Amino acid sequence: QVQLVESGGGLVQAGGSLRLSCAASGRTFRYYAMGWFRQAPGKEREFVAAISGSTDSTHYADSVEDRFTISRDKANNTVYLQMDSLKPEDTAVYYCAGRPDYGVLVRTREYDDWGQGTQVTVSS
Repeated sequence: QVQLVESGGGLVQAGGSLRLSCAASGRTFRYYAMGWFRQAPGKEREFVAAISGSTDSTHYADSVEDRFTISRDKANNTVYLQMDSLKPEDTAVYYCAGRPDYGVLVRTREYDDWGQGTQVTVSS
C-alpha cells in the first residue's frame, strides 16, 4: 500500500503562484505513474496533470497548459505541481494520485492510490 500526502495549498490572489507537493511513502515501485486532479464544489473530479512512471513525459489539461508544471523527485518519492498565473476558476481541492505503471495516466479510474487533498483558493 502506498500513502500519498499533499501539502502546499492555501489562499492566493489571482495571478499568483503556489507549489503543491505530494509525498509518497510505504510500498515503493520502480515505475509509479503520478498525477494531479482537482474537484470544485458541485463538480466532478477532473484531471489536471500527470507524469510518466518511467520517463519525464507529462500531460496537462487544456485549462492549465502553459500555467502549471508537474515534476518529480524520485530520490525523495515526491511529485510537485507548480501553479503560476492562477485564476479564480482554479479554486478547488487538489488531489494527488498514483499507480504502478510505465505510462502517463489521465483518468481517475486508472489510479489506485489517492491523497486526502489540499485546498487551493484563488481570490479575484
